Amino acid sequence: MGIRGLMSFVEDHSNEFFTDLKLRDTKIIIDGYALFHRLCFNSNLELRYGGDYDSFAEVVENFFESLFACNICPYVVLDGGCDISDKKLITLKDRAREKIQMAHSLSIGGGGCVCPLLIREVFLQVLIKLQVCFVQCFSEADQDIMTLANHWNCPVLSSDSDFCIFDLKTGFCPLNGFQWRNMNTIKGTQNYYIPAKCFSLDALCHYFSNMNKALLPLFAVLCGNDHINLPIIETFLSKVRLPLRATSSKGRRHHRVLGLLNWLSHFADPTEALDNVLKYLPKKDRENVKELLCCSMEEYQQSQVKLQDFFQNGTYVCPDALNLGLPEWVLVALSKGQLSPFISDALVLRRTILQTQVENMQRPNAHKISQPIRQVIYGLLLNSLSHVENMSWSALPHQPLAFSEVERIHQNIKTSIVHAVELPKDHSDLSKLTKVSFVRRKMLLLETLKVKQTILEPIPTSLKLPIAVSCYWLQHAEAKAKLHHLQALLLGMLMGPLHAIINSPRKEELQEDGAKMLYEEFQRVKELTWPGRRLDLDTAHIFCQWQSCLQMGMYLNQLLSTPLPEPDLTRLYSGSLVHGLCQQLLTSASVESLLSMCPEAKQLYEHLFNATKSYAPAELFLPKGKSNSKKKRKKKKGTTWSKNRVGTASDPRCLYEGSNRFGLLMVENLEEHTEATNTE
Repeated sequence: MGIRGLMSFVEDHSNEFFTDLKLRDTKIIIDGYALFHRLCFNSNLELRYGGDYDSFAEVVENFFESLFACNICPYVVLDGGCDISDKKLITLKDRAREKIQMAHSLSIGGGGCVCPLLIREVFLQVLIKLQVCFVQCFSEADQDIMTLANHWNCPVLSSDSDFCIFDLKTGFCPLNGFQWRNMNTIKGTQNYYIPAKCFSLDALCHYFSNMNKALLPLFAVLCGNDHINLPIIETFLSKVRLPLRATSSKGRRHHRVLGLLNWLSHFADPTEALDNVLKYLPKKDRENVKELLCCSMEEYQQSQVKLQDFFQNGTYVCPDALNLGLPEWVLVALSKGQLSPFISDALVLRRTILQTQVENMQRPNAHKISQPIRQVIYGLLLNSLSHVENMSWSALPHQPLAFSEVERIHQNIKTSIVHAVELPKDHSDLSKLTKVSFVRRKMLLLETLKVKQTILEPIPTSLKLPIAVSCYWLQHAEAKAKLHHLQALLLGMLMGPLHAIINSPRKEELQEDGAKMLYEEFQRVKELTWPGRRLDLDTAHIFCQWQSCLQMGMYLNQLLSTPLPEPDLTRLYSGSLVHGLCQQLLTSASVESLLSMCPEAKQLYEHLFNATKSYAPAELFLPKGKSNSKKKRKKKKGTTWSKNRVGTASDPRCLYEGSNRFGLLMVENLEEHTEATNTE
């Protein structure tokens, strides 16, 4: 949620409404959605190339390390899917349009803030790695955050102005004033603290003639939040004379906030104030408006959900979710972040919103490529949907159940209808999906991605899903991938294994120097891409399609209880690196020259390339230039692949034979590293 103009208003009156804190030795409840957006947009990260997830992960780790150093115990609470009433749909569509405009601005060299597609999943993986406690709510988390914070008597960290309305016992610390990068020590000790600002609800009420704080929820709904935007409220605002104070520094910007708070301060309680609001409205509208306003005001009251039960026992009761009759395993997986809010939106609302990326706005949106994967996801959710709506869909055998997808078309949004795929009987009951054999679940995943299991056998466990997804991507891409795109993507996937080698206790055996040299070379390539380099829109669109495939492949894999291990996203894809490698491969470098310094990396690359090449269209391997030139025909008789363009490591005929000691050690080491990370 959020109240228009309120946060900037209270920040303009910082001296009146905020106190300085030296935060340490406390629990803190963190609004996860607000935090990962803040860390993404305020850390000087490159956002044009689809996400430097390694850099983002480092920022998140640094943030929590600061908290740990100050003995602050964080509990992260994340929003889930949309409310079942769908009352926020208009706001969500407006924000989707805004993101399209910002993505377009970024794509043509302008500014903008658009979260990379997999940022939420990366954030969760870092929380798991650091063993930070977190929970994913069934829908919007604000009320649950407030209730938990009051139960534990600890502050809330967020950027949502709704926390200026909630009656929090220990206060609300806005992310703007939370100086986690500037830890200080208490004088004469070695104890660290984080300087922070804490909002005081009592100070706000005192400023406005000691107004009753129970009036603030009415202020929020009259001012306009994400859930209520009644045109008839404008009728009230146009008729009532809102008193102002001369201290309004922003003029019209804060007129409504200042005027409403002054006006409400004259009433003893919400009932009296509400009656005075209604008298300005036509009699025929009063009862409906009163009901809507009262319902909206209840969202600022205590929640029935007790998140402390989750943090203490691993489960909690959500009445809204229970009333839907959803399978128990689905509710547990949602609360643990093992299923995405995308799944709950599809399950409960039969509607999903596809996030826009920095892509070519003239092309069909990048999510088109992964629609067949989503149709299988929707097929798996069919049985529960008949439960949710308390009706039998079997009465309509010739009408497949339809789902709505809000998607980008050019620079606007549209809602498309997508039909679910009809699946075999053993997959048709969502409540029993976890009991389907591992073999059957894995088979459905691989059949959806159109890849054979034998292809994945030489691939390290942690890269099996990304390679399966890459095989699907090569077969379905609307903006056709070129050879250098595939090469750059696979080279980028080596960052995780290289990092594992460098940090392995078996460094000497694995020739750490070569791995370190290649890792540093990749870092150099990554840094060359920004700032200022012009974005290749076609390349960006191709990798946006790949990310969409990976996202939906992961969601399907999660819904099937991960028949393939979930990849470590933090070092799987770095947009700046992959775009930089594309440029290098087109100009001077070759795969062979890049990998010559590290035999282990070359070995693994060949495994990855050989797995994907059999799914690539034949034209991917055609030499550049006119196919009928004599020069090309002569070259075809000899060495087809020019070393300064491609290199022998990427020759599609170059199959790996025999066993390479270093390559096998690398694969083993990567799997050990992944297993250790998962254990953490």
